[in-house]
Amino acid sequence: MPGLAALGSVFGLGFLYFISAIPAGAALGLPLWLATLAAWLGYSAGGLLVAFSGGALRDWIARKMRVETRPARPTLLLRAWQRFGLPGLGLLAPVTVGPQIGAVIALALGAKRGPVAFWLAAGAIPWALLFAGLTAGGVHVIR
Repeated sequence: MPGLAALGSVFGLGFLYFISAIPAGAALGLPLWLATLAAWLGYSAGGLLVAFSGGALRDWIARKMRVETRPARPTLLLRAWQRFGLPGLGLLAPVTVGPQIGAVIALALGAKRGPVAFWLAAGAIPWALLFAGLTAGGVHVIR
């Protein structure tokens, strides 16, 4: 059975920095499917926490990260929101801003908490499968 520390590390990385979580899990000796699941669960927990937390936490994250919902020039996420709505934002968040800021942006744009949590988690699935496939194939970004 894989170490609890390795699972916790991959979960934590998924919560904070999803892109590195699956390769890190593989490097820690976790089976690829388990590293992928733990990373996805960590990522999803990040979106769920912010979506269902109080307004004080969301406001703090928005101030800390300088989240703007009406910038002078729309960002990639805002353009995705305008064109594809919450599913588009959910699909881009894993490789751009992460679940916490993605949830803050979606809630600030008027989305409801349940759909925000769902679409952030669902949007991470294709990326998790892609990162798992790249890790299994031995693709290296850093040599």
